Amino acid sequence: QLFSLLQANPQLGDLLIDIVSTSPALAAHLSRNAGVFDAVIGGDFFKDWPGEVGLIEMLKAQLASEQDYEAQLDGTRRWAREWHFRIGVHLLRGLIDAATASVQYAELARAVLQALWPVVVEQFASRHGTPPGRGAVILGMGSLGAGRLNATSDLDLIMIYDADGVEMSEGKRPLPVRQYYARLTQAMVTAMTAPMAQGRLYEVDMRLRPSGTQGPVATSWQSFQDYQKNQAWLWEHLALTRARVIAGEAALAADVHTLRRAIIERARDPAMILNEVAKMRHRIQAAKQANLWDGKLGAGRLQDIELIGQAGLLGRGSDARDIESGLQECVALGWMNAAASAALVRSYRLFWSMQLAMRLLSETVIEDANMPEIIGQGGLAFLLREMGFETLCALREGLAEIQREAADAL
Repeated sequence: QLFSLLQANPQLGDLLIDIVSTSPALAAHLSRNAGVFDAVIGGDFFKDWPGEVGLIEMLKAQLASEQDYEAQLDGTRRWAREWHFRIGVHLLRGLIDAATASVQYAELARAVLQALWPVVVEQFASRHGTPPGRGAVILGMGSLGAGRLNATSDLDLIMIYDADGVEMSEGKRPLPVRQYYARLTQAMVTAMTAPMAQGRLYEVDMRLRPSGTQGPVATSWQSFQDYQKNQAWLWEHLALTRARVIAGEAALAADVHTLRRAIIERARDPAMILNEVAKMRHRIQAAKQANLWDGKLGAGRLQDIELIGQAGLLGRGSDARDIESGLQECVALGWMNAAASAALVRSYRLFWSMQLAMRLLSETVIEDANMPEIIGQGGLAFLLREMGFETLCALREGLAEIQREAADAL
């Protein structure tokens, strides 16, 4: 059947060769989900991206068609993996660029959170009653909040709830409010991360919550307000520049957004921000070893530039969440000139493209010495195309030059 299928549809053979010779992660998905070929033959696979709203509608329809909660979770995994695979293949074949792929990965993650959250709440409420008080929201942090993910990104989340004076839930097995929302949060994390027949959805990281790993997994609205207004460190306010409410109750979401704006717009000494960020950058570079093929770590690379961009957003009280806007604010603050900002933008785009490409080629960071052998000729050709270089030697030299210009600009 497979050979007949390939004979009747030569484009499938080309696609199969591209995938298995370039991306182990995509090849592994294809080996377990040959049904993807149906979408390719039917033409849906190469249709225009439906956008976040379209994805949410499709996933809700998928969830409504499942008979029970476990089937809904497994169905969500199957659905999300198909779209995740589609983004990777489109990037691999040059149908979209790295910037577009990063937006699509983020929209897919947000769609999963928005469609799955009510399902988890309904399942939990069937035992412990509807969410007491004003309910809860999921706050996306980091790259998720900024709307830029790669193929292996985990999701940085904070759960915020407002009991609004209510002490207990009302249900078959009522729970105290704090316990209710802690267990509801755990239920949501499990829905996202539990290994099932279709694998995991995403890895979830909740260490950015005010209590870190020591306190409850869900944060009350009152505690969150008090912490951000009176106790948070500067780096936590920097993190707020990219925060975005992803799912949950609209009224509480609006309050969280208002608080975020108030914190970001707070009057601060720009020199103090710049000095503290310089210390953070120094500590990170001293503690973590950079690798040539890791776009994140190192002077003049993603994490370094992101800290400066967030500092610019905070220093100017900007509501933007993207780093390039933050670099423009750095110019307005007098921290750098336009040429320096342009050098940072160039480096940020280049290393972001490299990060997306490398995450398709390998799920772990590759050492430079054996990189060509690990990714193969197909992988190397893809990497060179995405980053705009003719040869591996030219790519190495280009990375060094662009990183050096960015580091000098910082």
